[in-house]
Amino acid sequence: MLSIMFKKRNLIIGGIILFIFVLIAVLPVAWIYLSGAKSTANKDLQFFYIKGPISLSNLASQLEEQGLIDNTAAFISVGSYKGLDSSSIAQGKYAIEPYTSYRTLLNGFTLNSNGNGNAEVAVDVTFNNCIDLKDLAEKVSACINTDKNKLQTLLIDPKTAKEYGFTSQQFPAMFLPNTYEMYYDTDEEAFLNRMAQEFKNYWTDSRKSQMKNIGLESPSQVVTLASIVYSEQSIVSEEWPIIAGLYLNRIHDGMRLQSDPTFKFCWGDKLKGVQRLLNIHREIDCEYNTYKIKGLPPGPICLPSTAVVDAVLNRAKHGYIYMCAKADYSHRHNFAVSGEEHMRNAKVFQRWLAGELKKKGK
Repeated sequence: MLSIMFKKRNLIIGGIILFIFVLIAVLPVAWIYLSGAKSTANKDLQFFYIKGPISLSNLASQLEEQGLIDNTAAFISVGSYKGLDSSSIAQGKYAIEPYTSYRTLLNGFTLNSNGNGNAEVAVDVTFNNCIDLKDLAEKVSACINTDKNKLQTLLIDPKTAKEYGFTSQQFPAMFLPNTYEMYYDTDEEAFLNRMAQEFKNYWTDSRKSQMKNIGLESPSQVVTLASIVYSEQSIVSEEWPIIAGLYLNRIHDGMRLQSDPTFKFCWGDKLKGVQRLLNIHREIDCEYNTYKIKGLPPGPICLPSTAVVDAVLNRAKHGYIYMCAKADYSHRHNFAVSGEEHMRNAKVFQRWLAGELKKKGK
């Protein structure tokens, strides 16, 4: 009888010990499972940025500060179970849907074999109306997590231009203004490589053939001419092919381009806002001043869009070699074949401009 009682007691004790061991083994797993099933606190779509290497605990703190999670301990426990740390949490921009589970959220932050977060979303990188590479660096750095000064330094370094097959003056031609999808954590070199590929994609054999047909030797020359065309006419796009044809006529005839925006470019910001350009302004010695040099400047004076570049490649065929702004606010031009006709147009415009300035008290 006693032996039976001892056996029962031992079975009970053994059962209790086994239960405790099972409980010890199961509870953490259950905690992780339940923690992973917890949901984010946001009631609408929110964007979250990871701008640099970050630890799991700091990630949890930032998510809590933004009101996305309300239980950092549960979030960290799931992340720790998954082995996430600063080396496996991917930088970037994330779109977090309402009530996303912690498990899904952490999976989305995890670095994948492509170097991105599993749920990382692309951003629009837009740069238009840039005058120079400094301007470009400022606009690009506002879109992706790249340092403006570091990008600018890289862009103006002659070694960088040479690496991509350009001179320093030609290098702006590689950057075709548009809106591009990139990941937020795109760095400076990745941005340059992407722009080089876009440039290569744009300059197809067909466009290179057009380039030869209009008498230009390189894509950078085409972009340089497009930059002058756009600087002369940034509003009425219908005039782009006409102005391109006019300047190509001048090049063909051995004439100087005599484009006001080129000498204005030489002055930098000193002529910003000046409406009436004088002869003294044209006298500046500068390799971009087409009143002083023959042919095209050594590089673009702004970053023109591909629409302007295409207008140059498809320039209008005509006999015009002169242009003058019309005496009104239409932003259009009078075009002329002869110098005499051009002088008449210029006098009409100058009288009109003087009258307008007088009205404004200038």
